Amino acid sequence: MAVVTFQILEGVDKGRAFRALPTPVTIGREEGNVLRLNDERVSRFHAKVQFDNGEIILTDLESTNGTRVNGNVIQIRRLRPGDRVGIGRSLLLFGSEEEISARQAALGGPTQDVEITAPNEVPSTLLGSVLAAGSFDHDEAFDFAPGDKITFLDGNLYVGNRPLPPLPLKLTPSQAARLAEVIDFLHRHLTAGTENIQASDDGTQVTLNFADWQRVLAVQMLLARYVRAVTEPETIEG
Repeated sequence: MAVVTFQILEGVDKGRAFRALPTPVTIGREEGNVLRLNDERVSRFHAKVQFDNGEIILTDLESTNGTRVNGNVIQIRRLRPGDRVGIGRSLLLFGSEEEISARQAALGGPTQDVEITAPNEVPSTLLGSVLAAGSFDHDEAFDFAPGDKITFLDGNLYVGNRPLPPLPLKLTPSQAARLAEVIDFLHRHLTAGTENIQASDDGTQVTLNFADWQRVLAVQMLLARYVRAVTEPETIEG
């Protein structure tokens, strides 16, 4: 069974640590949550942390004030040691000291000198994912250009040697067909919205006419709706 650790950095409960909590873990203001926060801006049942397919997944439970990871509002997100989870006025640090140090080492950053007081609290599956070479990391700076080489290896896409967000695993043929249709649909409409781009004489600036700009914004809106449909299908309005 995977276990998780959270340390409270900001908020009413600042300084508290919740160590080696067996998943799944619910976070909220109400009694009955595994991780209970004394914060009026936290919903009764605000978020859920679960272990799935070797990864720790954080899901917002339709909370009133939302859930943030590293400052970004999320609906569902894979958590990595060192991630900062914002819930209400509270800021939670995910991961034990040794998990965070292992991630820093895997990313090539400076490691912390930490004392391992509970070695059994680090799930081998989570530690393995932290140390896995070539795993995508949301917090790593990432830019790429159309000319960059894209390769496919072991079920993942790479730009050069930099991994892209991984595709879902073990899709049924029906699920794979549906996912391909969604991506193809969005790709075709993004192409239609950008095919009339006009470049300046020196090639340093490009412009879109208003109608094409609206097509690009429509694709952005559709992407946002698709994300919500995947994570919270019951909340999608007709």
